Amino acid sequence: MAQHKPLRLLFTLLLLACTLPIHAQITPGAYKATTQNVTHELKITDTYFIYTVYESQPANFIKTMGGFYTLENGVLHSDLEFNSNVDHDGSKKVDIPFEIENTLLVLQLDQDINFERQPNENQALDGLWLFATRGPDEGQERRGEENPRKTLKFLMDGRFQWVAYHTETFAFSGTGGGSYTAANGVYTEQIDYFSRDNNRVGATLTFTYDLQGDDWHHTGKNSRGEPLYEIWSKRN
Repeated sequence: MAQHKPLRLLFTLLLLACTLPIHAQITPGAYKATTQNVTHELKITDTYFIYTVYESQPANFIKTMGGFYTLENGVLHSDLEFNSNVDHDGSKKVDIPFEIENTLLVLQLDQDINFERQPNENQALDGLWLFATRGPDEGQERRGEENPRKTLKFLMDGRFQWVAYHTETFAFSGTGGGSYTAANGVYTEQIDYFSRDNNRVGATLTFTYDLQGDDWHHTGKNSRGEPLYEIWSKRN
């Protein structure tokens, strides 16, 4: 009988493993879902997400929200940093149930939204960035994490978005985003949505960039054709 004890122990361990709950994790990346003319976009790292909704024809920005998050028992929990729709829905925190179904990420929002993960497209500027100061860098005061007035840029898998907001008052100032490329010092944006002016959608903007430590020096002309020099700092 003694020789059967290891087998019984192995069977018990396998049975226990099969009955333990499996906590799904969301793979970082850019996700999209399209229903009729409406695009739902999710950009997510291990700790931060932005969810945005917009229409393409005609161009119409609908809403965006984002912040740091945790996952627990199939629910994404977040104390939001911003919510463009807060005056209507009052949401400053969210609990979003989700499921992983084969290649789909299903978020249970107002309705179930089935997101497809976009192809990996790693580029030099991928990540989270906070606006620090106007360039050139001459030792001037910089905005940082402790400043409630923030302008965030989130770049991932060929998708970009900037968001201007205030973490204490929850005031939302604007957002825009779309696709981008960054290589050999040239950064190009193709605008897919722009909350302040839908007429800007479709524009292509080209800049130069220079990475200096944790700083991104961003130079060129803005969407109004005015010269700019911005310094963005990597957000950890």
